[in-house]
Amino acid sequence: MTNSPTHLTHIGVGLFTIPKMLDQDFRGTMQLLAEIGYKEVEFFGPFSFSVPEAHAGWQPVADFLGIRQTGHYGLTPQEVRAVLDGFGLTSPSMHTDLQTLRQRMPQLAAAAHVVGQRYVVLPSIPEEERRTLDDYKRLAAEFNQIGAAAVAEGIRFAYHNHGYGLRPVDGVVPFQMFLAQTDPALVDMQLDIYWNTAGGGDPLAYLRDYPGRFRLMHIKDMTQRVPVPEDMNNPQAWIGLFPYIADAGSGILDLTALVSQGRQSGVEHFLLERDLAPDPLTTLKQSYQHLDGLRLG
Repeated sequence: MTNSPTHLTHIGVGLFTIPKMLDQDFRGTMQLLAEIGYKEVEFFGPFSFSVPEAHAGWQPVADFLGIRQTGHYGLTPQEVRAVLDGFGLTSPSMHTDLQTLRQRMPQLAAAAHVVGQRYVVLPSIPEEERRTLDDYKRLAAEFNQIGAAAVAEGIRFAYHNHGYGLRPVDGVVPFQMFLAQTDPALVDMQLDIYWNTAGGGDPLAYLRDYPGRFRLMHIKDMTQRVPVPEDMNNPQAWIGLFPYIADAGSGILDLTALVSQGRQSGVEHFLLERDLAPDPLTTLKQSYQHLDGLRLG
């Protein structure tokens, strides 16, 4: 199934929206997603093959959330694929961490091929690796190397923007530098429209100005425009913006314009994501209804 000219018919969901539901009942949650109407799911790590540092870094978050598992939730990639196939779901992508991308691309690719994923996505850059413009320049070069390693394994690497890197550093916007200095043949982008807006960007302009670069989109709405924190490098700054995340269609972002422009600019996968949704079942149902009802230009 593909998207029609005026309608999204292949709506996905980023599973970071519902980590506790998955931890409690992976198969039942996948069945629920399919019954609501979702067709695609995006997994997030750490996975069994992730580097030890990824597991150690995630553990405080897992303890805070009260969950035991992420990644494939104790299943093998083959078992995950069987569950997805059983409910008519596919998974275009997974989120992973920088060190696993650096050190374990063959393992990432092996799992991706089994599950059916094309994209391995970096959702955030560790704070200590993005303190200066030179850090961002080094990362842009390294992204090309990671992208080449992914292509050699038959998959694609994508970078997902967070709320940092969207305002000038020494006169240069790091995210724009990533777009300019990474090779489109090697590096794709996932546009998170909420974090792009919250960080001082204009997601609609990015889609218009960089056609073909954004292959995936995270859709989350915003209750109101808030002043951009002075230091979006600090994780506490983004946590302070979580209360302004809203279900799709219940906020101020023009989702019709963003999704329409996204399709015109080459976005292939549109994924609802509401980070740690306080009422996940309501978020899943109401957001799907809104996205399913969009009439696109």
